[in-house]
Amino acid sequence: MTLSRRQFVGDIAKAGTAASVFMIVPRHVLGRGYVAPSDKVDIACVGVGGMGGQDVRGLAGLPDVNLHSLCDVDWRYAESTFGAHPKAHRFRDFREMIEKEARNVDAVTVSTPDHTHAAAAMLALKAGKHVYTQKPLTRTIFEARALAQEAARRPRQMTQMGNQGHANDGTRQLREYVEAGVLGPVRTVEFWTNRPIWPQGIWRPTELHTALPTFDWNLWLGPAQERPYHPSYAPFNWRGWWDFGTGALGDMACHLMDAAYWTFGYRYPSRITAESTQLFPETAPRSSRIVYEFPSREGRPPLTFVWRDGGVNPTRPQDWPADRLWPFDTSGQTWIGEKASLVAGTYGENPRLTDEKRDDELKASPPAQKYPRTKGVYAEWIEAIKTGTQPGSNFGYAGPFTELVLLGNLSVRLQRPVDLNPQTGEILTPGIPEEWLRPTYRAGWKL
Repeated sequence: MTLSRRQFVGDIAKAGTAASVFMIVPRHVLGRGYVAPSDKVDIACVGVGGMGGQDVRGLAGLPDVNLHSLCDVDWRYAESTFGAHPKAHRFRDFREMIEKEARNVDAVTVSTPDHTHAAAAMLALKAGKHVYTQKPLTRTIFEARALAQEAARRPRQMTQMGNQGHANDGTRQLREYVEAGVLGPVRTVEFWTNRPIWPQGIWRPTELHTALPTFDWNLWLGPAQERPYHPSYAPFNWRGWWDFGTGALGDMACHLMDAAYWTFGYRYPSRITAESTQLFPETAPRSSRIVYEFPSREGRPPLTFVWRDGGVNPTRPQDWPADRLWPFDTSGQTWIGEKASLVAGTYGENPRLTDEKRDDELKASPPAQKYPRTKGVYAEWIEAIKTGTQPGSNFGYAGPFTELVLLGNLSVRLQRPVDLNPQTGEILTPGIPEEWLRPTYRAGWKL
């Protein structure tokens, strides 16, 4: 059945009260596991190759979702997604899709490169749609604040950033451990990743290339300034270019830092200091180490986040068994408390104390569950749309969190500390180029 929820409701209204009574039947009459069209959420997806394809698959697996429209500038890259959903309407330009489908869809997903997140998400918000946007929420701080502010004006529209660990059990366990006093006061949290797994620390290419006819390079550029097409940018390697992406930090910190940012509630740091390998004008460095310093807050001690990328790993915890591999994975996190320390995976999964004996005791007698578990990031968003309760990583949370992440890139690019007012987020360090904070959109594009 392809009848949309709007068509379903409209047909009932046209048919009159008697027909309405006939149509609205108990769910068991429809068949076990069947979801009536009126209960489905109609979704339009912007960006359906790569990570966008994964988002489409995650939503398509839910019984109460109808994938109404799919949009991608690269129809070859999106071919498998298009093929899996032959009845979905196809578009290249998300502006056209949102305009034409505004009356037919309830929600929009945005899974494009970072530089088009804000333009697509803002357009969908202003069209009155619920919005799911991949991480990082935006490429720049101004865009993150703008989206958070627009979403705050639209509390009935459910928003979600795609840092999926926020909807997982591990993130909630970590906060429950801290609030139960398992670790004692925590003063340092360390993060590491093997990213980038794409080229960074490079010059702009000069070779001439022509995009395939299935790929609209002009639309891919979106609000970014014009430049010739080159495979060094798309479809995959865009993350390392400042005009399009946010480097290893922007890619992974929205996962790795999420549990600690949510648990401790330190919204802005007072200072960020970065070190890195050689800098290039247009790309993130091959490796960096970034220190975020937060002042004491509401009885909690000062807190330090230490970020490492490019395969640089933190020191081994003191009570980590000598015969166990360190680090335990290519990406992870360590929370260092006065009473105990723990490690967890990229998404906050599998949190465990570094002392094996104490970890066994904790697993045998864990703190009571304080924070509700979800069925995952996609199901959480769809449930939010139906119930009217914002999901955990809504834009009101994700906007400031994305700001925190992006502030680290400012220090990387400046190669000197960035100071802030930790209460307001005002940047106190002079000399930061305006374009790094607030991008100039190309003609034809707006926020």
